[in-house]
Amino acid sequence: MLQLVVTVPIGEAELASFMLWRLGVLAIEEREPSEPGGTITTTSSGGTEDHLVELWTALGDDADAVTRAAEAFPARWRWHLVEVDAAVADTWRDFARPTWVSDDLVVVPAWVPFDAPAGATVVRIEPGATFGMGDHPTTLLTMRGMRSALWPGATVLDVGCGSGVLGIAACMLGAALAEALDISPASVAVVAANAAANGVGDQVHVSNTPLSEIDGTFDIVLANILAPALIELSVDLVRVVGPSGVLVISGLLEGRSDHVVKALAPLHVISSHARDGWVAISLRR
Repeated sequence: MLQLVVTVPIGEAELASFMLWRLGVLAIEEREPSEPGGTITTTSSGGTEDHLVELWTALGDDADAVTRAAEAFPARWRWHLVEVDAAVADTWRDFARPTWVSDDLVVVPAWVPFDAPAGATVVRIEPGATFGMGDHPTTLLTMRGMRSALWPGATVLDVGCGSGVLGIAACMLGAALAEALDISPASVAVVAANAAANGVGDQVHVSNTPLSEIDGTFDIVLANILAPALIELSVDLVRVVGPSGVLVISGLLEGRSDHVVKALAPLHVISSHARDGWVAISLRR
């Protein structure tokens, strides 16, 4: 299993992550640098030093193709390829645990035994080759924002759906339908399988359709993606929110969301919640 490791100044980690997402990666892990030297001189800003961070991800096992993609990165970013034992990389499954969204809503890894308490909604998810187990702070916050805005029969659009956990949970909680979009081809089969396993296969529709090609509006729009992507998609995100609809955004660092909110005008903030340095924001017209 081939891993791409990109070393960047921590101040550029969000930009680097955005570039990796655009290439179609499914997950990104941040680590402390493993190589000597924890700072880099940024000459474009007057020779100031910035601490480094490593971004670990996968773009497939074709080393030549990965190399061609990485050569498009800014020259100041360092990168290298690492061969990782696939069996070792999959050991995270041994440590996966249920994630409680609220007292009556829990996301459970599909392979983990779980006795559901009476009255609880249990969303079972097998991520496969996608991102999204419901345990990341941004996913948890987005799901809470979605539930606060949800009403029976609402229509939901999930932009950057990953494993489909948000749209599936919405339909299990009373939404009439959920359109799930993701740039990753792997999401289509994974979301469809997860929706069927949770009894909402007929209500969750998944595709790789670009947001710009989606017609109509939705009662609730979810976008748990990074800030640069939110800004890039801002015009279409505003367009697909219905007259009485709500947009829930996340993937944002706490205290660094004003520029994203500004790009989503005329929508205005109705609530904001933070967890572990991340924030989710709900907006409406």
